[in-house]
Amino acid sequence: MITLDGVMQAPGGPKEDTSDGFKFGGWTAPYGDKVYDEVVHKELQPADYLLGRKTYEIWAAYWPHHGDFWPGINEGTKYVFSKNLKKYDPLVTGWKNSVVIKSPADIKKIKNSEGSDIHVWGSSKLVQLLLKNDLVDELKLKIHPLTLGKGKKLFDTGAIPAAFTLTDSIVTSTGVIIANYKRAGKVTTGTLGV
Repeated sequence: MITLDGVMQAPGGPKEDTSDGFKFGGWTAPYGDKVYDEVVHKELQPADYLLGRKTYEIWAAYWPHHGDFWPGINEGTKYVFSKNLKKYDPLVTGWKNSVVIKSPADIKKIKNSEGSDIHVWGSSKLVQLLLKNDLVDELKLKIHPLTLGKGKKLFDTGAIPAAFTLTDSIVTSTGVIIANYKRAGKVTTGTLGV
């Protein structure tokens, strides 16, 4: 979930992430409709999850008590990327199937292993790290028709040059562009004919 200017911070509610004085939490609320809800419902299928520490903290406080809305969220493996959390931290041991990982090499090892798809939700700094280390296979973007000017952004630092192919898209009745892109190799260049 991003804005036209790439902000992805606190889409779900006013208190979700107020870091750096962010005052627009819950900015996705006016844009829901039947199409949007159907797309999100499909994305809630069982998977494994890779989350940054802040997103993990928010989720660990909420989802263990609301799993009926998201079937499989509590059973899926939650990989939390953190240099500070320890594997025996009560935050980690309190939500079943949670594993602490600490490096891009750990992520690459998980990515190349057998098992479920790995989904990343939120986690702006983690997504930037994944883009910088060429660890993104697919982007599922919900581009909302507004700008916020400041906040945590999807593309803020150092993504490696990469090409993507649009595999699916739809526009909701509220103007949200839902677009799925799969990695398509390296960037190619050329000259436009005039």
